Amino acid sequence: MFDKLKIFAGNSNLPLAIDICQHLGKSLGKAEIKSFSDGEVCVEIQESVRGMEVYVIQSTCAPVNKNLMELLIMLDALKRASSHAITAVIPYYGYARQDRKVAPRTPITAKLVADLLTVAGATRVLCADLHAGQIQGFFNIPVDNIYATPVLLEYIQKNYRDNTVIVSPDAGGVERARAFAKRLQTNFAIIDKRRPAPNVAEIMNIIGDIRGKICILLDDMIDTAGTITQAAEALIKHGAREVYACCTHPVLSGPAIERLKKSAIKEIIVTNTIQLSEEAKGLNKIKSLTVAPLLGEAIKRIQHGESVSSLFV
Repeated sequence: MFDKLKIFAGNSNLPLAIDICQHLGKSLGKAEIKSFSDGEVCVEIQESVRGMEVYVIQSTCAPVNKNLMELLIMLDALKRASSHAITAVIPYYGYARQDRKVAPRTPITAKLVADLLTVAGATRVLCADLHAGQIQGFFNIPVDNIYATPVLLEYIQKNYRDNTVIVSPDAGGVERARAFAKRLQTNFAIIDKRRPAPNVAEIMNIIGDIRGKICILLDDMIDTAGTITQAAEALIKHGAREVYACCTHPVLSGPAIERLKKSAIKEIIVTNTIQLSEEAKGLNKIKSLTVAPLLGEAIKRIQHGESVSSLFV
């Protein structure tokens, strides 16, 4: 089956794509992706993919629209080049937070992106830690949503095993925090917050015993870092000994780096689903872990028709 496997990548996260290829013992497919002077994206697949099982690795992170268009155009090019099957490997799925109507006359953009991917030619999608699990139902093609849990858990177990509490920074992350705490055989706490406006969080109450504990804030992503830094401040005020943060997707937009730099958080553990900016790399607090072996193993199992969910049992 591996003879029929080919892997291509857009420009959003080439280092991750190369690491995945190395894990699988494959070379990255040849493709030229460039932009015309007016900004239009142009893609040329430079090797035959007729009858092949093709995987396209592309995170739809910033610049979101450019990276999304690169992915869509690559899918279309591969479809028209007679690929047998095309899997869109999207380590970070942009627009995932727009998964429902939050006000009258607003779009459900996560569903729109799902439709675009399908129409462009994707026959399967592989994602990591979708912001909302129901996004899988927006597709009429198979979706495998893998979790960075094994990678993050291994690091936490090695470095912060004693006297720890897993903390969810909001009610939406309770299930994730509970699962982490169960695997670590420790307790978890919840921060109840009110969000008066987008990207603005107001900390309200802490539910759980965190006094004198090492608190690990757990979320699927850190965007502007408003929620996570306010949560860290609240934990310290309520008697936490130390605060660490842990997430899969380091979006880190706007004032995120400056906020994290000034925050009470001692270390921020992230994965490389999104390539860190030079500014983020310069922040010593950030520790980036690779999900290449995890994604590589998922691709291998999909290719061989084996279970992907057993990776997380």
